[in-house]
Amino acid sequence: MLKNYFKIAIAVLKRRKFFTFISLFGISFTLTILMVLTAFMDNVINPTYPDLKRDRSLYIGRVEIRNTKLGWRNTSSPSFYFLTRYAGSMKTPVNMAISSNTSSSNAYVGDKKIVMEIKYTNAAFWDVADFEFTEGKPYDKAQIEQSQHLAVITEKTKANYFGDERSVVGKYIEADNIKYRVIGVVKNPPITSSTYYASMYLPYTLTKGNYKDTGNMGEFGAVLLAKSTADVPKMQKEYDQIVTKIPTGDKNMDELFSSADTYFKEKVRGLYGNGPSSGFSHFSILFGAAIFLFMLLPTINLVNINITRIMERSSEIGVRKAFGASSKTLVYQFIIENLILTGIGGLLGVLLSTLALYFINQSDFLDGLHLTLNFTILFYGLIACLVFGILSGVYPAWRMSKLAIVKALKAQ
Repeated sequence: MLKNYFKIAIAVLKRRKFFTFISLFGISFTLTILMVLTAFMDNVINPTYPDLKRDRSLYIGRVEIRNTKLGWRNTSSPSFYFLTRYAGSMKTPVNMAISSNTSSSNAYVGDKKIVMEIKYTNAAFWDVADFEFTEGKPYDKAQIEQSQHLAVITEKTKANYFGDERSVVGKYIEADNIKYRVIGVVKNPPITSSTYYASMYLPYTLTKGNYKDTGNMGEFGAVLLAKSTADVPKMQKEYDQIVTKIPTGDKNMDELFSSADTYFKEKVRGLYGNGPSSGFSHFSILFGAAIFLFMLLPTINLVNINITRIMERSSEIGVRKAFGASSKTLVYQFIIENLILTGIGGLLGVLLSTLALYFINQSDFLDGLHLTLNFTILFYGLIACLVFGILSGVYPAWRMSKLAIVKALKAQ
C-alpha cells in the first residue's frame, strides 16, 4: 500500500511542477534556516574550544544594586576586587579565571590598521581555559605581579601583524603606542565564546582601569571551576550565600544581586536579567514564539497549495469514494503523500544546510567559529519535517475527505 502511495505522490509532484517547486522551496529554505540556527545554538550552548570545562563551570558576569523604595537600579560587570574578595573566598571551586571585558586598541603595520580586541587576565585564566598553544606559553602569576609587558596573541593576530614569520615568540607587538613582548600564540577562539574571545591577552596589572578599586562594580568577569560536575550545584549555592552578605557599597542602594550561572544562562541574564530573575523564562517564550511564527508562515502557504492541489484531484476522489474508499483511507493517503513531499524537502534542506555551513565556515564571517551538523541537529531537522508534513497535510486531507461523491464527479 505504501508503495502505491509513493508512486501516486511522485506522479502528483510531476503533474504540477510549479506548485511542487514552491512547496519544496518553502520546506527546504525554512529547514535550512532552522538547522543553521540550531547549529549556531549548539555551538553556543555546548562546550567548545577553549571552553571545554563548561559542564563544571559557573560564570559571574553581572552585579546589580537597587534602591527598592525609589526603584533605582544600577547594573555592571563586577570589579576585580569584588571577584577576588568574595568569589575568591569560596571553598568549593578549585580555580577561578578572571578576565576583563574585551576592549579595542589599534595597531599599525605600515599603513595598515589592525583593530586589536584585548582581554586582561589573571594567571588562572590559562588553567581554567583549554587554549591550544601553537608556540610559546602563557604568562604566570609572578610575571603578572611584576607588571611585565607580555602578550599572548592569536594565530590570526600573528598573521595580520607579523605576516609569514614562522616564529614570533620574543618579538614585540605595539598597540596604542605601547610595546608588548609576545610570549605565546594560541589557536583562534570562536567569537561566540565571549568569555575567552580576544585578539591579544595581557596581564590584568596592565589594564588602563584601576583594578585596585575596592568598589563592587568594574569591568571584569570570572569563571568558577568545580572539581566535578556534581559539585556545581554546591558551588552555586555557596556563591548565593556569600552574595547575601555583601554590602551594596552605595548608601543610596539597599539591595545587591549577583549570580554564578551556567554559561548560557549567564548570557541570557545579561540580556533579560532583572534582579534575582535570570530572564530565562522570558527568553524561552520569545525564542519559542519566534520559531513558531517562522514555521507557521510557510506551513500556511503549504496548506493553501495543498488545498489547491487536492481539489484538482476531486474527480479521482469521487471515483475512489464511489468504489468504496472510506474518508479515513483517503486522509491517510494524502497525509502520506504530504509526508513524502516534506521528506524530499527535508533532504534538500539538509543539503542546503551543509552548503550554507560550509560557506559560513570558509568565509570566516564569524571569527574563529566553526559550525557543524551533528546528530542532534539532524534529529531536530527530522522533527521539523514531520511537523511540516502533518500540519500542512491534515487540514487539506480532511477537507478532501468530506467532499461529496456527486460534487466530486461533477468536477470532472
